[in-house]
Amino acid sequence: MAPTARELARQTVRADILAAARTRLTDEGPAALSLRAVARDVGMVSSAVYRYFPSRDDLLTALLIVDYDELGAAVEAADAAAGPLPGARWVAACRAIRAWSVAHPGDFALLFGSPVPGYAAPRETVAPAARTTLALVRVVADAVASDGPVTSSPGADGRPGSPTAPTAAPGAAGPAVADAPATLRSFGVTLPDEVLVRTLMAWSTVFGTISFELFGHFVGSVSDGAAYFDQVIARLADDLGFAAAF
Repeated sequence: MAPTARELARQTVRADILAAARTRLTDEGPAALSLRAVARDVGMVSSAVYRYFPSRDDLLTALLIVDYDELGAAVEAADAAAGPLPGARWVAACRAIRAWSVAHPGDFALLFGSPVPGYAAPRETVAPAARTTLALVRVVADAVASDGPVTSSPGADGRPGSPTAPTAAPGAAGPAVADAPATLRSFGVTLPDEVLVRTLMAWSTVFGTISFELFGHFVGSVSDGAAYFDQVIARLADDLGFAAAF
């Protein structure tokens, strides 16, 4: 059934509030987000905004879901458009993460920056938050499925780990990442222990590199953020057991 005019109007107002809040994220950061300030930005009294978002925490939760889903959709689309080769998919997905993040630094800060004091994200944010990570993990899982687990053979191009990576001692995953296998299984993904550790390292490196770029920690070191990012993800692919394809 088509939404009523009243429902459409409510959806429009809600979208306007979220858009204003996202602008505030960029200008002031997540910790400073205020319902009253957002209400002023959209020309509403604060009591009217409370009918859409009863508290700041409700607004933060809505923003998290919108942002996680938007980022996840961008990464999934890039992955799907890259073709079947893991190396091309990896590059496309990682570049999509960076492109979205550079275009939405305030939103990135909300998702991956310092926690907002007094706020704890509810369970409803878990599935949207997992979309981007799962896109990366599935690239690795497909590479493992097509080529077998990582081995100790050197790459044909002389780079260590490309297209295969050295194995670690048995039990390397151990208790350090004990939660990860069950989490991945809940999404229908299983990885060998060594690949799992390397995937976690790659995942945190991708977002850490972007964080350093966005928050100015590369000043005096990196002159071209995009070019440096490509160097990073190429080496991460090597470590994961396949060659990046640009």
